[in-house]
Amino acid sequence: MPIIIVQDSVPLDDVKKLALEWYGSMIKGVVDIEREIIALGGEFHMDANQVLMDDGSAQSDVWGFNLEFSEPRERWIVYRSLINIRPALGNRSMFVIDPRLQEKMRDIIEKRISSL
Repeated sequence: MPIIIVQDSVPLDDVKKLALEWYGSMIKGVVDIEREIIALGGEFHMDANQVLMDDGSAQSDVWGFNLEFSEPRERWIVYRSLINIRPALGNRSMFVIDPRLQEKMRDIIEKRISSL
């Protein structure tokens, strides 16, 4: 299955099926905080990152996350990815440090994945 770009919404069950292609109980994703879209799938965050870049996203707007389906709903979005290391933007960690950015990411992810 290919990496998918979600501009409207995708059912959670479809996301879980897509996750089976790579990691089973989790899926890697990236979110474009300006365009308010997400890309899901791939072995690495960079795979989905490149799909969004090819679709017109700016690197400064794209942040990585994992959905870990085995975790309780309030904790299954994990804001961790190598693509998040952005010293020039004040993020020197694989984790998204800024709680406002985490909130914006979560709002977009929840908007794009129905039943989340």
